[in-house]
Amino acid sequence: MGMEEKKWKNLLISVAVSLSVGIMSALLSMGGMRAYADMYKPPLSPPGWVFPIVWTILYVLMGIAAFLVFQSVGEDKKLALTLYVIQLFLNFGWSIIFFDLKAYFFAFAWLLVLWLFIYLAMKQFRQLNKTAGILMLPYLAWVAFAGYLNLAIAIYYSIH
Repeated sequence: MGMEEKKWKNLLISVAVSLSVGIMSALLSMGGMRAYADMYKPPLSPPGWVFPIVWTILYVLMGIAAFLVFQSVGEDKKLALTLYVIQLFLNFGWSIIFFDLKAYFFAFAWLLVLWLFIYLAMKQFRQLNKTAGILMLPYLAWVAFAGYLNLAIAIYYSIH
């Protein structure tokens, strides 16, 4: 296998790993996602069909960013990829906590930790490859927005 073919294979694997985390999480919390239609939604809440589209784009961007870091040379590469794997695990768990367990405040706390690990991974990514760091920005912003939605829902259901 030539060098170029190997790069494409590694890129596809990286994106597939990222997308797989999202797919597995979505499959495990599918019942909760259906309940979203009947759930209280704070102002600025997008319709349910927006989420799978946005998350697919974000998982692809994450996968590309991880690939760029994997291909880079630097002493902090292992740290960057470790932070990336930790945030993938946290990402996987959030929808289960939120949708299946309906533990909205716990899900919000989990999301804050997720946001922190995304930020840390993005910071490390940026040091190794500027483009990789930039590709993580939409994800960081979306999780911040998800935090607003999560907290508003948690507050609403705690008083109603």
